[in-house]
Amino acid sequence: MLLLNNIIAHMAIWTKKETTTDTTTTTTKKRKAVWREWVDAAVFAIVAATLIRTFLFEAYTIPTGSMEGTMLVNDFLFVSKLAYGPRIPMTPLAVPLVHNTMPFTGGKSYTESVKWGYHRLPGFGRVERNDVVVFNYPGGDTVLADQSGETDYYQACRVNGRENLLANYKIITRPVDKEDNYIKRCIGVPGDVVEVKHGRVYINGQPNVLFPHSKLNYLVKTTGGAPAIDEELETTDNMPFPPPAGYLAYNLENRQVDLVKKAPNVSSVALWELYPAGVSPVFAGDWVFPLDTANYKWNRDNYGPITIPKEGVTVQLTPQTIALYRRVIRNYEGNTLEEQDGKFIINGKEATSYTFKMDYYWMMGDNRHNSLDSRYWGFVPVDHIVGKAWFVWLSYGKDGIKDMRWKRLLHGIHSLEQ
Repeated sequence: MLLLNNIIAHMAIWTKKETTTDTTTTTTKKRKAVWREWVDAAVFAIVAATLIRTFLFEAYTIPTGSMEGTMLVNDFLFVSKLAYGPRIPMTPLAVPLVHNTMPFTGGKSYTESVKWGYHRLPGFGRVERNDVVVFNYPGGDTVLADQSGETDYYQACRVNGRENLLANYKIITRPVDKEDNYIKRCIGVPGDVVEVKHGRVYINGQPNVLFPHSKLNYLVKTTGGAPAIDEELETTDNMPFPPPAGYLAYNLENRQVDLVKKAPNVSSVALWELYPAGVSPVFAGDWVFPLDTANYKWNRDNYGPITIPKEGVTVQLTPQTIALYRRVIRNYEGNTLEEQDGKFIINGKEATSYTFKMDYYWMMGDNRHNSLDSRYWGFVPVDHIVGKAWFVWLSYGKDGIKDMRWKRLLHGIHSLEQ
């Protein structure tokens, strides 16, 4: 009995000590400072937003009219990263939620002290023909910068010569995932043969889909005045030379062409081809890929046929074909390439053929005559693909929020292109 009483007494003392300790701990525990709570909340929000932006979806704004009338300037849309699989950042050390340039102060928003190779997580599918795709602009690996902004380095070199640029511009180089984002329609997938004949796109010999809101320039002849229809038509104002005498020039959506043809005062409607088939452009702004007018007399309306590179496919290298693949071999797939007396030295060894390491795509804008696209800068490597345009969550016109386009809100891309 005495032993039992001693055990109970010791347990009571132990329990009392434990209770006292817990009470003291609870009493002395301090609440976080208000500033600390705000910092913790901000860090959590930035980390969460960065993960969502990297692996799920990203907000994007349409800055130009190259995809009109499917996508309009000041359309705000979400781009799905899961559609093709999220791309692992290749330049991981960067300011969160900033693409390539610091806001307000300028300068790089990232450091290249750590660089990773191209890797992509599994997604719901692959890029398919006629998908509207956001990607890193292939020519954006090098840009010219001055006080007025940035200029396309390669186009400037073709027009002015590289030596003439260095005195007036700063040359900026960027890794793949920090090149500017572009949005276009994927016309050709790896292995496809793409051709443009009289303004019409053909894929593997078959006419491509004509989307109702896609645009082309047309010459319209009337018996007097503008076409008598109930719609306002967009006139062309960016051509290097005026339309022929007696014609009016309009940038028409596909759905508008028949309306104009049926107008009572219209006598003819024809596609405005700046240059006929087999004629190379005169003006620098109209020069097209691969910029070899001796072997490829192509222009915006009569282009190709050109085969889109596919991983594992081998092509023969000749003085005629090298212009098509020079940038693929050297810039996109990281080889050294020297050309000596008609011979090709790749990574120090003479080569007569080349096997592609990656898949490539062909991108074109829906506003076909107002779009700088693959016809001008060539193939888009798979490691440049960012994601698939998903849906528009906000859209407004020239007058800002006062000019809301309510009918476009929360509409998917495929519904907008119909």
